[in-house]
Amino acid sequence: MSRICDITGAKPIRGNKIHRRGLAKKKGGIGQHVTAITPRYFLPNLRTKRIWVPELNKFVTVKLTARAMKTINKNGAYSTLKKAGIVA
Repeated sequence: MSRICDITGAKPIRGNKIHRRGLAKKKGGIGQHVTAITPRYFLPNLRTKRIWVPELNKFVTVKLTARAMKTINKNGAYSTLKKAGIVA
């Protein structure tokens, strides 16, 4: 199953974890040095939710990010899902 938000389209992106060693100069050290750069993925905060849509008089199951849930609370379920193309 893909890790993509049905409303916002958020999906995993690649990035790097930077490993540093040493005490920062600001804190009285001799400075930090990068010792390794390791690839990693930043995953969206996804939740599978059943949302009641009163206009359709039924539940709709969607995979959402936390931000998309806030959008549904603000703008309403039907208008948000219609704009995303999930319901007709």
